[in-house]
Amino acid sequence: MAEKKQIPLRLSAKLYDAIAAWAEDDFRSVNGQIEYLLTECVKQRKKNGKYVSEELDKGIDLDI
Repeated sequence: MAEKKQIPLRLSAKLYDAIAAWAEDDFRSVNGQIEYLLTECVKQRKKNGKYVSEELDKGIDLDI
């Protein structure tokens, strides 16, 4: 396996809790879930040159 880079990441408590719950549902660690989500976004961008959502930069009401 290729060497992995370590990066500091700051998340709000609400966002962390949401990702942690999602990770638990998917039987992943929080770190694994974040890596999975980022990988999927990169794959999507490579596939069609766009982000997962056309409105990714627009704010949405997630209460996070």
